[in-house]
Amino acid sequence: MNSWILTAITFLPLLGALVILFIPKAKESAIKWTALIWSLPPFALSVMLWVGYLKSSGGYQYVVNIPWIRLLNINYYLGVDGISVPMIFLSTLLTTICIIYSWNIKERVKEYFALFLFLETGMLGVFTSLDLFLFYIFWEISLVPMYFIIGVWGGPRKEYAAIKFFLYTLVGSVAMLLAIIGVYFYTSPHTFSIPEAVAQLPFSKNFMLQSLAFWAFFLAFAIKVPMWPFHTWLPDAHVEAPTAGSVILAGVLLKLGGYGFIRILIPMLPMAAQKYSFMLAVLAVISIIYGALVAMAQKDMKKLIAYSSVNHMGYVMLGIAAACAATGGLQLNDKAMALNGAMLQMFSHGLITGGLFLLVGVIYDRTHTRDLSQFGGLGAKLPVYGGLLAFMAFASLGLPGLAGFVSEFFVFRGALPIYTVMTGLACIGIVVNAAYLLWMLQRVLLGPLNPRWAELPDINRREVISLMPLVILTILVGVVPAVLLTMFNGSVSRIVGMAVGAGG
Repeated sequence: MNSWILTAITFLPLLGALVILFIPKAKESAIKWTALIWSLPPFALSVMLWVGYLKSSGGYQYVVNIPWIRLLNINYYLGVDGISVPMIFLSTLLTTICIIYSWNIKERVKEYFALFLFLETGMLGVFTSLDLFLFYIFWEISLVPMYFIIGVWGGPRKEYAAIKFFLYTLVGSVAMLLAIIGVYFYTSPHTFSIPEAVAQLPFSKNFMLQSLAFWAFFLAFAIKVPMWPFHTWLPDAHVEAPTAGSVILAGVLLKLGGYGFIRILIPMLPMAAQKYSFMLAVLAVISIIYGALVAMAQKDMKKLIAYSSVNHMGYVMLGIAAACAATGGLQLNDKAMALNGAMLQMFSHGLITGGLFLLVGVIYDRTHTRDLSQFGGLGAKLPVYGGLLAFMAFASLGLPGLAGFVSEFFVFRGALPIYTVMTGLACIGIVVNAAYLLWMLQRVLLGPLNPRWAELPDINRREVISLMPLVILTILVGVVPAVLLTMFNGSVSRIVGMAVGAGG
């Protein structure tokens, strides 16, 4: 295996950010083109990674494991499996799209594009790390650039939103650090290696300590997802962030939480995961229904999409809760299906909600308002924009043949035999989800045209180029979900099997 490929994918964006810092700030065009050029090799390598990953073998591939801090047994340990490869592809794709979309940035261009590439390194590092110490470093790296992207290039309340985002995430990070230290001391020999810790099952003889570690990790991951009631930072961050910041926040950063549940919590702390799986299911269903109802009440178009993320990530957590449930091996296939659905939903949500935030940005750049009551009749005036907005909205509400439907279907099919009542209640979220998205389309695209927008231009070529990869992948995943499922299934089945075997 080419072990260099993960190091290149992870650190090429950081190298690009350093190159940008040496370009004079007056040369804005050179800065933008440099950022775009440096974002393309990681994307190309992520495609190579996808094509080269041996699905039949499964397990960790492209592994590099080099001693780093020998005194503490910390290694530079990278590797990927069928869960992380698609998330790496999604991260590199959305970063490139965001850089293309951000061509209209005028304020502090040098810092903006350098921070975006730095953020990409943090996100990719989380998905490639197999050492908990390294995982934590990249987790924290992803926090800092987003804080500045919101705080410098955000809206009127950007400082408040940035500080709230930082503090919430930092609280979770501190809790996770304590849990990581606990895992280190309760493995023998002491290790930060994720595969070794999973094999040893730390705290297996002390359920109280395993529970404490579980809730510490849970806090960090639930804040990131975000799961009710840890979600309150999200609407402010989304509304105030620049458009590209909202796309990355929804498309990738929220997925770090779901990825943490699947990579660390389920296989490493299986007994606690089983014990508390019903609580996870309850919180997931509350997130689904609450997120949909609150989205229905919004008048700000961007805030509506932000709350839809709480709703849609609730489906991810329902699939994870079902995979954790204490049902033994009798429902192993259902658990695997639920977890496959959760992974599908994470990928699909990144495509669809990323596209919706781009479309909100398109209309805001032209009108400087997101108030739904100020729109109307734009479907006839802006036919290309209207078609793309309708497409992404229908994908989000779960139209069959598009990515949103197949991912939710897998979650419900897998969770229904395990948590029948909870899954039934979650269906309320589907109905309300359709209601608020159709209501949004009605207010924006239908009815009489507001005279203020009589001369409004349609979506331009650069914006269409930014959106088309998301449109194509949304159709592809909806029609041929095996493109993702064949990648996910081997790793998902292994994780569910380990959890069932360890948890009894």
